[in-house]
Amino acid sequence: MFTRYISAFIAALTLLWAGTALQAPVPKQRVLRLHVIANSDSPADQAAKLQVRDAVLRYEAERLDTTSAQTVRQGILEGGEGLLSAVEDSLRESGMEYGARLSLGRYFFPEKTYGEATYPAGEYTALRIVLGEGAGQNWWCVLFPPLCILDVPYGEIEEEEVKSLFLELWKEGTNTHDKDG
Repeated sequence: MFTRYISAFIAALTLLWAGTALQAPVPKQRVLRLHVIANSDSPADQAAKLQVRDAVLRYEAERLDTTSAQTVRQGILEGGEGLLSAVEDSLRESGMEYGARLSLGRYFFPEKTYGEATYPAGEYTALRIVLGEGAGQNWWCVLFPPLCILDVPYGEIEEEEVKSLFLELWKEGTNTHDKDG
């Protein structure tokens, strides 16, 4: 389990380093986002959205292999029933009577900066969780590289190792053609 967290931490650091050192764009086909859309903008629905977010991140942090976008995608597909159950349990705990819809597809996102790495506006593959009517404000983050499920209790990584790992990830992203993103 610790090795998986270190891998996640290294992947995140490599992308943060990329923004200042190489100024290389993050390959969109290697990014997988999480998108949670609230039922409405009421305070209760917005609070439920954040509780669902927390439940999803806890659920995925414990089970996803975050070594590549493909392994994250595969883990989401394989764990869909458990993920939906975690979402619905969270909604019930929040006192909400509506359900949720999960989908994995391509969706438009605005530009977002994490540290020094900027993800340009455009279409990205995302796990979308729509709560109830899905008419409220949304919350989103990056599942791969695992920026929103990162939890490393300890450990340091040398700068040269980070640079080397970034170059590997960047080369993989520019040399691979992933049609479904």
